[in-house]
Amino acid sequence: MNSPSYEIRNVSKHYGKFKALDSVNLTLNPGKIIGLLGKNGAGKSTLMRCMLGFLSHDGDVVLNENIIHHRDHRVFEQVAFIPDVSGLDDRLTVKQTMDYIKNVNPRWNDTLAEKLFSISNLPINKKVSKLSKGMKTKLYLLITLSLDVNFLLLDEPTLGLDIAYRKEFFNIILGEFFDETKSILISTHEVEEVEDMLQEIIIIDNGSILLHEDVESLKARFHIITLPIDRAAELDALQPKLISKTLGFISAVLPSTVEIKDATYSRPNLADIFLAVVGGN
Repeated sequence: MNSPSYEIRNVSKHYGKFKALDSVNLTLNPGKIIGLLGKNGAGKSTLMRCMLGFLSHDGDVVLNENIIHHRDHRVFEQVAFIPDVSGLDDRLTVKQTMDYIKNVNPRWNDTLAEKLFSISNLPINKKVSKLSKGMKTKLYLLITLSLDVNFLLLDEPTLGLDIAYRKEFFNIILGEFFDETKSILISTHEVEEVEDMLQEIIIIDNGSILLHEDVESLKARFHIITLPIDRAAELDALQPKLISKTLGFISAVLPSTVEIKDATYSRPNLADIFLAVVGGN
């Protein structure tokens, strides 16, 4: 059995008196695509930055049996990170950007880079400053995927992209990066967009992990119960965290062990389950 890609052991992070992470424990195994879901301010980005050694913290982050310390360069021997901003140098052309990364990063894979950029349609001699938001994100993605690493962290990677670029983004990742030896952790608010590719889900709220579970087993634990609006009191009595009303009916996501006579049942998606677990809109 392969060693876990990542182990997060009792990791806490404070910003002054504010506790951004509260004794987080996670084990992330190889060969998984994992969704990290949480409201704004739940601790998603802070967790990723602790995993990368960007932030000091209490507890241990262990990558392939090595403890990762603050500003520990060893993490990038195994991990690539795509944040919600690219950090590309606007003064360079696409080719100059590639050459720069190639010269400073020993993990650069020439063969893979040539393959990726040959199908990218990126204007090789155009300056980064002249690229659209979608092209900049694609450039950053292709540079990242040209590195020989085992773990990919994505923090809202498609923020601000149109639907065509978002689809291409995830198609490239699935087609050119992911296999049974590698892992991807995706933090996103667009859960419907990635639901079909996720194998595991982590839900974080107020800096604490509420669940970490296989997607299919999680979906099997819940169902949507729908009743006519005049039977709303029967759902209210079960105190679900979220109730929706449409066209004379009322619905709630509840544990699959809950049954109500003559109700209609349907399968929830991950967004339904997320709201049922953490509450809110």
